[in-house]
Amino acid sequence: MERPAWAPRSIDISVPSVSRMYDYYLGGSHNFEVDREAARRAMEFMPGLPKIMQANRAFMRRAVRYAVGRGVTQFLDIGSGIPTFGNVHEVAQAAHPGARVVYVDRDPVAVAHSQAVLEANDDAGVVAADLRKPQEILRSPEVERLIDLNQPVALLLVAILHFVEDEDDPYGAVAELREALAPGSLLVLTHASYEGIPLPPERAGGAVDVYEDIRNPLIMRSREEIARFFEGYDMVEPGLVAMPRWRPDTAPEDEDPYAFSGFAGVGRTA
Repeated sequence: MERPAWAPRSIDISVPSVSRMYDYYLGGSHNFEVDREAARRAMEFMPGLPKIMQANRAFMRRAVRYAVGRGVTQFLDIGSGIPTFGNVHEVAQAAHPGARVVYVDRDPVAVAHSQAVLEANDDAGVVAADLRKPQEILRSPEVERLIDLNQPVALLLVAILHFVEDEDDPYGAVAELREALAPGSLLVLTHASYEGIPLPPERAGGAVDVYEDIRNPLIMRSREEIARFFEGYDMVEPGLVAMPRWRPDTAPEDEDPYAFSGFAGVGRTA
């Protein structure tokens, strides 16, 4: 398999990556055949996966514009993946020139590509770190350079927490990050769930098994379990809902049924 110029030498391009699979679902070009093969296997069970990812990105863009409208112009996007069109820095800086964005990911391809995209952008940066180690993120040079933790921050945990197993204490990590943020900060979150998927759970479970097979378990939590991540936040209306129902730009009834899989919400610290 030929290694493209954008792929760091340190990565094993024979092993699927969830961030590159996500890139494939969104129609991106930064993925390998091994990623496409795993994504196609998951789509055999859940053909609407690309629609779910598109709804996820559309929610993220609406939430970023909401944050700017509330005067929040600092963004910490953890589990950011490979930058695609309409990413956080593009949306935020279009709405408010000078908005500051730090992307965080543990995937070397995501980090390398983010660095290339942001090379000429002094108000955005990228950190190679893991959500499970909040202090490494908060103490990183890029966060210290770009994010003033004494001012409100929008913390984005979009399609990332469902890749953190309970034994790694995702609730503790989210609480630790919340404690570091100033009053008026926002938590922007999406999470996979069997609730809302227009398929029997046993069929949707086939797609979940694909992620288990590539050693990136997909943890499908209930709405109640997802709501626990918002402890310490006041929920922004309309609360924790299916992605197309969060402050939609167009009629939710026009959306593909798969777009209603899982949950999205925004919380604000007092």
